[in-house]
Amino acid sequence: MITRGFFGRPRPQEPEGRVPPGQHLTDDFPVLSAGPTPRIEAARWTFELKHGPRPLVKWTWDEFNALPMTRMTRDIHCVTTWSKLDTPWEGVLIDDVLAAAGVEAPTDFTLAHSYDGYSTNVPTADLVGGKSMVALKYEGLPLTHEHGGPARLLVPHLYFWKSAKWVTGLQFTERDELGFWELRGYHAYGDPWREQRYSSDA
Repeated sequence: MITRGFFGRPRPQEPEGRVPPGQHLTDDFPVLSAGPTPRIEAARWTFELKHGPRPLVKWTWDEFNALPMTRMTRDIHCVTTWSKLDTPWEGVLIDDVLAAAGVEAPTDFTLAHSYDGYSTNVPTADLVGGKSMVALKYEGLPLTHEHGGPARLLVPHLYFWKSAKWVTGLQFTERDELGFWELRGYHAYGDPWREQRYSSDA
């Protein structure tokens, strides 16, 4: 379980303007999960878009990997106070997922769903415009199970719990529906620069 007390190995110097308040740098990539790590084989993986309960499009692993691929290098920030700079990812931008589906985002709110029953809510505006992707590789290699493989959502400008591991789909909702950690006291939005860790934070 994620706790307030996790600390990674800090770097001696923190580049100005890149580390949010209350964070410290790590060279590691800590593994934190809400439960046991599922082992999802690529042959069984699917990704689905839904509008409410209505299915829109569903892809197999091979079909999804045929979509346009983008490389993205971003800083990431965990609610447990570690930050890691210049992390390199490769995957499919949410913009390209929507384009491949032939749809525009139908609502302002989105729930990301994962194979382990995890979910997290993200405003649709924070997923489009090149801000977010379904990541398939890290440092040029397929994602390991521990880091969310075969695919995870990547929303690097929000706290990292919003980057759902083992992602299986996006569901557009008519209202902002809280996800797993948000229902358990975490902030509904999770902006690292405003230290929006918990529901009591502004």
